[in-house]
Amino acid sequence: MTDTFSFPDDLLKLQVELHRAYAEHRDFLAGLPWSVEPMQGWARGERFSHRGDVPDSPGMTDEQKQRAERMRQELRDLSAAVVDHSYWATVAREDVVAARMLLKKQTRSDAVTPEAVWGVR
Repeated sequence: MTDTFSFPDDLLKLQVELHRAYAEHRDFLAGLPWSVEPMQGWARGERFSHRGDVPDSPGMTDEQKQRAERMRQELRDLSAAVVDHSYWATVAREDVVAARMLLKKQTRSDAVTPEAVWGVR
């Protein structure tokens, strides 16, 4: 297994953009109502809720739905561009996972951490 990989600049840039897009999408979703459509909330005990009481949700606006879909499409496009990059054909099959993880690690800035991208603590 190879411990170092020489990633092309365009692949590095694509991965940085993918990190950015994930972080922006997560931040956007965090500010939205909990339900896409208007939905009545409930008190703890009426339904299972680890959060306690759940307030009514006004639902998302059409603009919010459209923006969320544009952001998901950007994520799909960037993910496909990274996965389909011609560089991966030059990596030994048994090294692809290690190379992919290293690419993610090398391109993740302090501002774009796993916590920011995935909500992991």
